[in-house]
Amino acid sequence: MPTVLQEVREVQDEMVALRRQIHAHPELGFEEHQTGELVASRLERWGFEVARGVGRTGVVARLQVGRGKRRLGLRADMDGLPITELSGLPHASRRPGLMHACGHDGHTATLLAAARVLALTRAFSGTLNVIFQPAEEGLGGAQAMLDDGLFERFPCDRLFAFHNSPGAPAGHLGIRAGVVYSSSDTAIIRIVGRGGHGAKPHLAVDPIVAASHLVLALQSIVSREVHPNELAIVTVGAFHAGDAPNVIPAFAELRLTVRARSEAVRAMLRDRITAMAHAQAQVHGATAEVDYRWRYPVTVNDEGAAAFVREAARELMGDAALIPDWPPGTASDDLGLMLQRVPGCYFNVGNGTDEAPGQGGCPVHNAGYDFNDRILPSTASLFVRLVQRYLVDV
Repeated sequence: MPTVLQEVREVQDEMVALRRQIHAHPELGFEEHQTGELVASRLERWGFEVARGVGRTGVVARLQVGRGKRRLGLRADMDGLPITELSGLPHASRRPGLMHACGHDGHTATLLAAARVLALTRAFSGTLNVIFQPAEEGLGGAQAMLDDGLFERFPCDRLFAFHNSPGAPAGHLGIRAGVVYSSSDTAIIRIVGRGGHGAKPHLAVDPIVAASHLVLALQSIVSREVHPNELAIVTVGAFHAGDAPNVIPAFAELRLTVRARSEAVRAMLRDRITAMAHAQAQVHGATAEVDYRWRYPVTVNDEGAAAFVREAARELMGDAALIPDWPPGTASDDLGLMLQRVPGCYFNVGNGTDEAPGQGGCPVHNAGYDFNDRILPSTASLFVRLVQRYLVDV
């Protein structure tokens, strides 16, 4: 395992227990009242100046030590998912239909562990802001915090965060400059026709036929309009229309997730999907209503910040802990909104390769997933080292 600082080792059992407590009591986005209060009360106990309710249910805490002028932000997300847990672990969710299926419980506990050690040792000089974000899972918690004046109230010169990565060796690090996660947008397309009897289709305008042609046509955007070296994903995840075999419905609805790794491709996808929806509907005598929801941007790591994390990790853990050529992901994260405002680095930490319960290899957003507690101490140690190396008297 990568190196663990002695100060973190002394609090790791407490923090693992805290992580499992959070795991057993998951809360959805903007409902993290119990989790947020647990976080806030611990940070207050450790000497942080705490602000509750930032971005509705977020928590931000400040600790200023010495006379250093630099200001550093560390971020973790807190929300769970509407999934019924099937891990069978002793600390499994006690709330039916809800679970921490993405590791946000582990992200929160890891940042708390680092905050605990930094509050005890105070071995830095400057201002540390620990940011516990609500509603990362599709509800825009980062934007809510920004709208609430996050960086005006808690200025940061750099921002660091991590996400666990099942399938990568436990505790090993994937660090890259530039694009690290894709954008993620949603399109709700309603094809409006004219309903009628299934036995008299000539008297109706069938929205199912128009929508079916649109599903196929959308795939040509990626295969024929996007440069082969660029990433673009257009997935129709839902198709809703009618409920009787002998009735042509009045409308059909498609729900799409749309992803890219550049803002130019992202904008092109929006424009072409919208145009194609209207064109395909018109061909079939129908009309289209497009609700295009601009959601999470491409997550881009600052080159200098990524190099800083890599150097700190190499110093603490050695070259063997670094995974070379870590690729950008097709998942998304609204930390990208924060990184548009403050340069920083979002790095990945291997959660494990064994898919047995509790061993870290089960994919995220899966009913059998669990954060691997073995990676908490080493990742918290890296957070501590980042603070110690960045917050110095300058």
